[in-house]
Amino acid sequence: MDLDAVRTFVAVADGGRFHEAAAQLAITQQAVSKRIATLERTLGVRLFTRTARGAELTIDGQAFLPHARELLRLAERAVTSVRPGRRPLRVDVIASRGAASGLMRGFHRAHPEIELDVVWLFDIDTAVAALRSGEIDASFRAVAAPGRPLPEDIESVRVLDEPLQLLTGPAHALAAARSVPLARLAGHRIWMPGIVPGTEWAAYYDDLVAEFGLTIEATGPNFGSDALLDTVADTPALATFMGEYTRLVWPAGHGLRRIPVTDPTPVYPHSLLWHRDSPHPALATLRAHLAATAPAGHGAAGTWTPGWANRR
Repeated sequence: MDLDAVRTFVAVADGGRFHEAAAQLAITQQAVSKRIATLERTLGVRLFTRTARGAELTIDGQAFLPHARELLRLAERAVTSVRPGRRPLRVDVIASRGAASGLMRGFHRAHPEIELDVVWLFDIDTAVAALRSGEIDASFRAVAAPGRPLPEDIESVRVLDEPLQLLTGPAHALAAARSVPLARLAGHRIWMPGIVPGTEWAAYYDDLVAEFGLTIEATGPNFGSDALLDTVADTPALATFMGEYTRLVWPAGHGLRRIPVTDPTPVYPHSLLWHRDSPHPALATLRAHLAATAPAGHGAAGTWTPGWANRR
């Protein structure tokens, strides 16, 4: 149904005259007549009766009027939902407890006037497709893993290098350490069931294993972080890696330890991705906020990241 014709019908119904509707819509009276005639043909009924006083609604016109108003309201809401500056900024943070989620919480506290939609997309291909389609405005990712270059229309900026920590139970051989050199982890079993082949975090840990001779096991089903913490707490032979800014809460009885890793400190490179033609005005505010508030320094002395990190 032609919404311009519906809008013209409502204008004539409200004003009672074709020429008043024409003036309101800034079109000619002839155009008003044509739109009404088109709408009447579409509906198969007469909507107005011409009288000396102007245009009066027929019984069918009276029945159609409230529905016409609702059609226009729905159309306006539909446009508003996608109009830049009138809809929330949509950002993919991968997971609710990770560093990217924390960065967005900080942004929300600093800019409560900006509406946000936070989503969780699993893999980088899905995130890039969502950026290119306009489904989301930004995504936090590690880029660009070997063989996975970003498309030319996707921009990125490194926003956070997150140090990895070793998480152990109270009976683990390293539980009492205040820090642990990375080389000392060779021979220890590090269990990370959340590593999925083909993801950027799998590429990261593959390089970490190859560089430092570590043993990372991704066996068994991934029942989530709570089950991971339960197992690490109860199994002295297992430890896991966890980002310094990952927010987790565990029972006091678990006695878990978060131990800094040093010499070098492996850091996970978080970048913000967006489409170069993204129209959302709040995206620039987000980028400025991250540049001003995220911990400074990438590739700092004493840290390690894969050689592909943040390369186009």
